[in-house]
Amino acid sequence: MGSTSEPAARAPESDQEVDEGVDAAIGDGASARVEVTDAEILRRLSGPGGANLRAVEEVIGVNFGLRGDTIHIQGDGPSVALGERVLLELVDVLGRGKKLSGVEMARAATTLVNHPDVRLRELFDDVVLVSSQKKAITPKSIAQQIYIQSIRDHDIVFGIGPAGTGKTYLAMAMAVHALQTKLVKRIILTRPAVEAGEKLGFLPGDLAEKVNPYLRPLYDALHDMMDMDRAEALLAQGTIEVAPLAFMRGRTLNDSFVILDEAQNTTSDQMKMFLTRLGFSSKAVITGDATQTDLPEGRRSGLADASHLLGKIEGIRVCYFTDTDVVRHPLVQRIVRAYDSRDARREAERGNGTEGENS
Repeated sequence: MGSTSEPAARAPESDQEVDEGVDAAIGDGASARVEVTDAEILRRLSGPGGANLRAVEEVIGVNFGLRGDTIHIQGDGPSVALGERVLLELVDVLGRGKKLSGVEMARAATTLVNHPDVRLRELFDDVVLVSSQKKAITPKSIAQQIYIQSIRDHDIVFGIGPAGTGKTYLAMAMAVHALQTKLVKRIILTRPAVEAGEKLGFLPGDLAEKVNPYLRPLYDALHDMMDMDRAEALLAQGTIEVAPLAFMRGRTLNDSFVILDEAQNTTSDQMKMFLTRLGFSSKAVITGDATQTDLPEGRRSGLADASHLLGKIEGIRVCYFTDTDVVRHPLVQRIVRAYDSRDARREAERGNGTEGENS
């Protein structure tokens, strides 16, 4: 079959077909085959020189061999079963018009390894926003999907986890969608003026000009989702506002979607001030990495304080991300894990009184 509506003979028509394919692979024990009759789907699935398949097989722990329109899978029984299921579901997703890189396919395989009850179709069909470049913004992990649904269902959501997990980017996508669908009248983007090793007083200009470079990531995410001219017009009108946290004091934010980024650098007083600005028909999303605070030593992060204090209040949801949810370059995930392992080792050594200089 050559059409995108019916892309391949082996693509799953239903959950039952996927389950039957997995059962067959388990019975086979060490090998299975997936036939992909649509040449274009097969080309996109395999990638240049088979790079996409290699990325997926590394995650699953099997060997893929492509002969004609058939992908042969070899490995232990459970891994072969998972490999077949991953290929079938990827064929299904690609056949529905999705464009996936090898990294995205590997991430999808990781999702199925960690969450076998998930269907990739449901994950990739959850479109948050179609950007100005016609790119569909969808969750890349279960944690991201839970985060998105939490923002839909709650007025205040905390997104806590390492860099690169999409916390701010997805919050921005939800904010733009809310503005476009008239759920809110404006977007307010803010972050505290605290940066590692930087002294704001030495920078030229007034406070707004001093912190503007630190607000750049918010502008970048905004321009990735909206036409540049449209975004600049909304910024000029005040429909979208990007401002340091200090500018929030004394305000009441009605009909707004408010994002507080880098919230680990707020104090408890600043966090309380921010959260009590929320007015009627508004949402607030607070993002940050509780392990990366740049506050002076001895100052408790407002993010850690608020998430612990408020997490069980109705209408508030705290969502946590881990290194497995990192959606940047694959090396970023490994870097996060290396630092986390080193920090955990240092904590253990401090507890035992054996910390060394080269830990």
